Amino acid sequence: MTRQHLEPGPDHPITITPTAARVTVRVDGRTIADTTNAVTLQEASYPAVQYIPLADLDPDVLVASDTQTYCPFKGDASYYSVRTADRELTDVIWTYEHPYPAVAEIKEHAAFYADKVEITVES
Repeated sequence: MTRQHLEPGPDHPITITPTAARVTVRVDGRTIADTTNAVTLQEASYPAVQYIPLADLDPDVLVASDTQTYCPFKGDASYYSVRTADRELTDVIWTYEHPYPAVAEIKEHAAFYADKVEITVES
């Protein structure tokens, strides 16, 4: 099966810019990501997403998932769950290990579902 590969353009713009702020992610009060090197991905009319370098995530809480999805603009996404002392949040993080060239800046970065974690962008 051939997957459709689409390029961002006027009908579906994608921009990636450095986030000029500190970004932290917390679960149950525990900081699981903290960086000043995030990038903001704005895709079409979707809410902006913070992509945080994988090196700035707490590896002690990450649990690799078998879940994978496909985006025709970005490529194959892999997922992680977050395990804290109290619970596990399933598939709350996604990353593109080999993103398409148009979004290469998100390689070695991860994003979080904002409705499942607390994301703070300090200006």
